[in-house]
Amino acid sequence: MKILTLHCDYITFQANKKAFKDASELTEDEKKEHTVKECLVILTAVESGDGQKEFDDMIAAIKKTASDVKTQTLVIYPYAHLSSNLAKPAVALEMLKQAESDLKKEYKVTRAPFGYYKTFELKCKGHPLSELSKQFGGIASSSSQVKSTPSVEKELTSDDIKRLLHEMNATKLDTSKLKDNDHRILGQRLELFGFNEVSPGAVFWHAAGLSIYNRLVELARRMQDERGYEEIATPQILNTALWKVSGHWNHYKDNMFITSYETRDMGVKPMNCPGAMLVYKSKSRSYKDLPLRMSEFGVVHRQELSGVLAGLFRVIRFTQDDTHIFCTEEQIESEIRGLLELIDFYYKKLFKFDYHLELSTRPEKFLGTKEQWDYAEHALESALKKAKATFKVNKGDGAFYGPKIDLHIKDSLGRSWQCGTIQLDSQIPARFDCTYTGSDGKEHTPLVIHRALFGSMERFIGILLEHTNGNLPLWLSPRQVRIINFTDRNTKAAQKVHAELKKALPLMKIDLDLRTDTVQAKVRDAELLKINYIVVVGDKEEKSKTLAVRPRGEKPKFGVKLATFSKELEVENRIV
Repeated sequence: MKILTLHCDYITFQANKKAFKDASELTEDEKKEHTVKECLVILTAVESGDGQKEFDDMIAAIKKTASDVKTQTLVIYPYAHLSSNLAKPAVALEMLKQAESDLKKEYKVTRAPFGYYKTFELKCKGHPLSELSKQFGGIASSSSQVKSTPSVEKELTSDDIKRLLHEMNATKLDTSKLKDNDHRILGQRLELFGFNEVSPGAVFWHAAGLSIYNRLVELARRMQDERGYEEIATPQILNTALWKVSGHWNHYKDNMFITSYETRDMGVKPMNCPGAMLVYKSKSRSYKDLPLRMSEFGVVHRQELSGVLAGLFRVIRFTQDDTHIFCTEEQIESEIRGLLELIDFYYKKLFKFDYHLELSTRPEKFLGTKEQWDYAEHALESALKKAKATFKVNKGDGAFYGPKIDLHIKDSLGRSWQCGTIQLDSQIPARFDCTYTGSDGKEHTPLVIHRALFGSMERFIGILLEHTNGNLPLWLSPRQVRIINFTDRNTKAAQKVHAELKKALPLMKIDLDLRTDTVQAKVRDAELLKINYIVVVGDKEEKSKTLAVRPRGEKPKFGVKLATFSKELEVENRIV
């Protein structure tokens, strides 16, 4: 049994048509559109083999989550997409009815129609407990697994290999319900990235997509180098003892991938913070070393149910542009203000996003004392006010180790996404016994500012693709210039232009299309790939030693000198 619980401001749903022919007929009330406000939505998939134990575990988990988010209003929402191993409809329906009956003893419960396609809209609150996925049954604990004698696998036949390859290649994107500017469609059309069930929720970056990714990393590195950051890299798999020390084990283990090595339980890292703590502790530190700014483009993994994966927006494997700033109390304000300035540069000036800031305060479950939290919240609020930043307070939505400033941006559909974050933490450095020698000669615990500006590199790229409809600025574009010969007799001239541009601009993405096709067809293909500049070399250009240059979305410009064009490209290709 699998569930995904969503703490929502509201959910609106209405049944449309039967998903299978034997589905029960709806009552007049069930046919109506229903809206439930301030509720916990439980997306539910009953699986083959589910019994009383799985049912009881599910009910207990729902009650705990409802208690954690402080709601008495529940919506049981059948959601078959969470599983590929579904129980028979009659069995699933009976379990859902029983769940409704049992939960109604303590809660106000609404159950959405079973066996019907439904339109629905919801608004998730976005705090740490607002999205939780659970699976009951079918999972063996890594610590309780008994090692068996390795089985001997028979050698695969050619038919076996063909079958497996067919299964691997069966991953296809259903575009029927997606808008034309959906990043998944753009990713496919522009050959940027793909997904495959051999690694669910993980991106297969193609060359063009990886070019975008790397260019953003280059931007971040440049900004960080200018501001005195040191880049580090920490392991992917770490002993669970580390996660117990950090506090993540008690607060986050359900979302972690757990494995084992010899006799040790190991966790695939869902965040980068503990690794940075160990790097800090690798030597003695003085107040003269602070602020110490560490950056890491860390790959993390977080368990998600397959049914909630959504292109680049929601993945299992992703990269965070993490930094950890170790500082004193006196340095907090200046560091936070510097980060707010960088946020404004990234999102407002460079990428032209609308964004807002939220100050998230102490959650119900937290590390440390209320006094420590009061101090940290005041420090962040003071920095925001002195920076004259507009923000709203999001009560109870802080991380378990400290309050935070979250950056929310609007995508092309007006949806709000939490991307960047600034978190002030006094708990984790204390738990790791991180210290520095102060000017008084005594040992002190540094504060740590956790900061990610892109947040998830994958999610940011997805939002940016939709925001621009794939029309990326030259410095970020994976295909910047294409040289096209007008006819075969202009081939050598086009090759010469390509060679001279590449020599002048060796780092730019400049390609050459010499196909024996019409120039109209080649131009159209280049436009579909959203190439920034299309350069055509024909008889006229060859004779005058000029170029016909078509900027993306504009009319062509004739008589352009190659040297002039090269200089303009060089300037435009600069990141800032």
